Amino acid sequence: MRFAPLHLIAAIGIVAAPAWAVSLPAAGPAQSLPDSSVTSLAPAESLAAGSASLVPLMAADMQANQTNTVDAPATAGGDVGKPIDDITFVKKAMESGNKEVKSAKEALPQLQEPELKRIAEMLVNDHSGANARLSKIANEKHWPVAAPQVQQGPPPSGTASSDFDAKWTAEMIAGHERSVALYRAQAQAGEDPDLRKYARETLPTIERHLTELRRLQK
Repeated sequence: MRFAPLHLIAAIGIVAAPAWAVSLPAAGPAQSLPDSSVTSLAPAESLAAGSASLVPLMAADMQANQTNTVDAPATAGGDVGKPIDDITFVKKAMESGNKEVKSAKEALPQLQEPELKRIAEMLVNDHSGANARLSKIANEKHWPVAAPQVQQGPPPSGTASSDFDAKWTAEMIAGHERSVALYRAQAQAGEDPDLRKYARETLPTIERHLTELRRLQK
């Protein structure tokens, strides 16, 4: 009977030990755990915050790159206009060619400079031939073709102003600059292979006209 209290004390000690162990973390030393956990998680939280801030920047960069690709100017390689569809090219090229032929025919009796007269005759011949080739291509593909402008009556004669040569030359230069840009764009980016070939073959002639006109501009 003397040992009963000892066994009872041991049993009480065994039961009390888990209770003490469980209550121990709630004591003072365990209070440092929250600080430690916060410190260890800080880099992860910082990384997450940094990644979140980088997402809009990365998206903006991607959008900027796509915009540059899509909106890259067609003139980056020189005086090249924006590519247009084939039928629109035929329409614009025919209108431009017919206008230059008409203007050159009307100017011939009024031009004073012999070199300008020679260029006007060259414009009539070259653009008439180019218009005929372009009209043939368009007709074979059943595309609409602008009808040539009909000249009303004979061209005026002896009524030119003193600065007619200069004005006509400036007008022809502006028209040929537009034509060069139009033909270059078609030669490089046109969809129809026949039109691309026509544009490549005709472009040197138009560029030669422009060079001659600029040389004689006063």
